[in-house]
Amino acid sequence: MHIVCCIKQVPDTTQVKIDPETNTLIRTGVESICNPYDLVAVEAAVQLVEKYGGKVTVITMGPAQAESALRECLSLGASDAVLISDRAFAGADTLATSYTLALTISRLSAEDSVQLVFCGKQAIDGDTAQTGPGVATRLDYNQLTYVSEIRNLDLQKNTITVRREVEGGSEAIESPLPALLTAELQLATPRYPSLPELVRSLRQEIKMWSAKEINGLVERLGLKGSPTSVKEIFTPPARKGGAVFDSTVNKEAIDTFLSDFFEKDQRLLDEIVSKD
Repeated sequence: MHIVCCIKQVPDTTQVKIDPETNTLIRTGVESICNPYDLVAVEAAVQLVEKYGGKVTVITMGPAQAESALRECLSLGASDAVLISDRAFAGADTLATSYTLALTISRLSAEDSVQLVFCGKQAIDGDTAQTGPGVATRLDYNQLTYVSEIRNLDLQKNTITVRREVEGGSEAIESPLPALLTAELQLATPRYPSLPELVRSLRQEIKMWSAKEINGLVERLGLKGSPTSVKEIFTPPARKGGAVFDSTVNKEAIDTFLSDFFEKDQRLLDEIVSKD
């Protein structure tokens, strides 16, 4: 069984600042981490391979520094890693990104047939949750989004059964393979890497593919292949601190609160007072 995991290196969102001139994230000096949802996806994939056999290949699109995220995934038990890096990929939105990842998976599958693709449900820097479904659509794979549990994998019947989260509850779905899953945080808990795996991850060669090596059309890559653009990024205004009134200490406190709260709606205040 061959499982491919799509991961992304993202800025640590607790340290993110925004350039007011360009409305883009300031990445200089900001620590980069592997997207937490993607680490869950890698762990779930590794657990399946440990149980059923096979291998896990992790892929990411990004600059050379994204290699560190791939090595982290190798230390968690992934077998191989591919860095898709090219200046032509710069400025890609989710449409262009899913195109690039799908081409990469197609090449991997031509070499060793891919049965499952795992993605995190979303990246914490964009929160669109669009890339996984976009990859599935391009590959014509069944897509199982927001997966919180893998209940069964039947390699003889070539099916997988999962539980996925939906509004107001969850649902169980059986799907034929190949399929793409996007992982919720509760799907798995990423392990701590062992010393042998850490050593292996540092020594292992990581493949690097350019646009040419995945046969990507330039007009569909990066900024050229992106119909959407970010017009503005901003932090929400800080919320004002609340006030605490204790009528048991000061009887006038509750009157002050009501007066302030209903200042713009005297009619509602009159209704409340009349009921008392």
